[in-house]
Amino acid sequence: MKYKIAIVDDHTLFANALAGLVQKMETFEVMFEVGNGKELIHHFKLKMIPDVVLLDINMPEMDGYETALWLKNNYPEVKVLALSMFDKEEAIVGMLRNGAKGYLLKGCKPSELRTALDNVINKGFHYTEFVTDKLLKSLNPEKVKNPIKELGLNDRELEFVRHACTELTYNQIADLMCCSARTVDGYREQAFYKMKVKTRVGIVVEAIKLGIVTL
Repeated sequence: MKYKIAIVDDHTLFANALAGLVQKMETFEVMFEVGNGKELIHHFKLKMIPDVVLLDINMPEMDGYETALWLKNNYPEVKVLALSMFDKEEAIVGMLRNGAKGYLLKGCKPSELRTALDNVINKGFHYTEFVTDKLLKSLNPEKVKNPIKELGLNDRELEFVRHACTELTYNQIADLMCCSARTVDGYREQAFYKMKVKTRVGIVVEAIKLGIVTL
C-alpha cells in the first residue's frame, strides 16, 4: 500500500522537484499538485482525498494558514505537513495552531522529508528540535520589548510627546520645556517620523496605544 500525497505550492519548479522526490519513496506516491488552497479544495470536492498534504505558506488566493484551517475543520483525518521558507516563530506557531502536524523548511534534506512523512503517518505528528525550540521561545519570550525604546524616542522627545497629548499650544510647550518654539518644532518632526504619524492627533493615538499617556 502506498500513501497518497498532495503537494500545494505555487512555485511550479519546486513542486515538480518535490513530486519527483516523493515518487522515489517506496511507501508514498503523489496524487496531485496544485498552486493554492482553492485548487486543493476543488480536488477534494472531486473526492480526490490524499493521506498527507505538503503545504506551502505563502501562496496567492488562499494561503497556507487558511488552507490548513480549512482542512482542520473539514478533513481532520488528512495530515498536513507544512513545508516553507519561513523560519519565524509566528509562521510555525500559526501553522501548528491551524492544524499542521509538522513543519519543515524547504532547505531540508530528502531524508528529513522522508522521516517527517513516516512520522505523520505512523505517529500523527512530526516535531523537529528546531520547531520545538521555536515553540518554546514563542511561549517563553526572553524579554518583553519596551515599545518606547523600540520607537527610539529620547527623553526630551518623550517629554514633548506627553505635553503634546494635552491642550497646551506648541508655544506653551516650549515655555514648559525651557526651549525655543523652533526646538519644539524639531521635537514634533522627530515624533512624527519615529511614531509614523502625520498629525498631533496621530501622536495622541499612538501615545495611548503604547502607554506613554493614559486616559
